[in-house]
Amino acid sequence: MRKDPLANGSYYHILNRSIAQFQIFREADDCARFLQILNLYRYENFAYKYSNFLELTVVNQQAIISSLKNDSPKFVKTVAYCIMPTHFHLILGQIGNNGISKFMAKVLNSYSRYFNLRYKRKGPLWEGHFKNVLVNSDEQLLHLTRYIHLNPVSAGLIKKPEDWTFSSYPGYLSSKTDGLCEYDGLFNISSKEYKKFVNSRASYQKELSKIKCILIEDYTG
Repeated sequence: MRKDPLANGSYYHILNRSIAQFQIFREADDCARFLQILNLYRYENFAYKYSNFLELTVVNQQAIISSLKNDSPKFVKTVAYCIMPTHFHLILGQIGNNGISKFMAKVLNSYSRYFNLRYKRKGPLWEGHFKNVLVNSDEQLLHLTRYIHLNPVSAGLIKKPEDWTFSSYPGYLSSKTDGLCEYDGLFNISSKEYKKFVNSRASYQKELSKIKCILIEDYTG
């Protein structure tokens, strides 16, 4: 558990990187697995190892997921995410006491087991405990979603943020959600306006990334 518990009802920018910039999200299956873990471990009553959950029949899996949605409290509320080859960004709202810490412990441990087994590797995967920055206002929260969604563009991996599959950005542009992110009522902005808002900063943020002056790095180094 972290020495300074995070506050219930507050939102945080959560980041973790691999050891020595090791590529830990190598294929689409890796990213999909990480998102599945994020989706299920946010529920307090999900008591399975994810590998054991996959061994259940599809019918039983669906029954468990339905039960979780209807009856289980959550550790966190996920607002946005982006999975990069060597790290990930999340915006999480804490619901229960120590919810983010409990949730992240489950997620990081589960993905480490999966990755080491799949790629026949041993040892720790992450450079340390996850880093967090408190979001102080609704305006900062909106700008933070843009920063996160522009990460693949800033890194030169794609030209348009909507071309990055493993980000919550496509959901922000559509009425359809991926079932993971919950941001209704947080932002008073239409999908069209949000796309313009993000694109207006793309070139500037890419230039900033070249000199390592990007939001959370300034705080966490």
